[in-house]
Amino acid sequence: MLDQSQLLYCQSCGMPMPSADLLGTEAGGKKTNDYCTYCYEEGSFKQPDLTLEGMVTVCLPYLIEDGMEENAAKAMLEQNLPELKRWKVE
Repeated sequence: MLDQSQLLYCQSCGMPMPSADLLGTEAGGKKTNDYCTYCYEEGSFKQPDLTLEGMVTVCLPYLIEDGMEENAAKAMLEQNLPELKRWKVE
């Protein structure tokens, strides 16, 4: 387990990745620190046509299940996801 200062977050969905088994893979199977296994595999996004709005919809039920209030969870996702590598507009 990584310490908090080294905790990685998926740059697509924002999920914490505290262990190597949650890391996605590049082509050839090498682990990537950028994306989780649920979003990225073998160098490609599992849902390449997913929009930022779609990602909010995908993530929202997990945050609610973890105890967050729906409006607060949605607001957090809408604020934080656009800052991640996959969604950031330069």
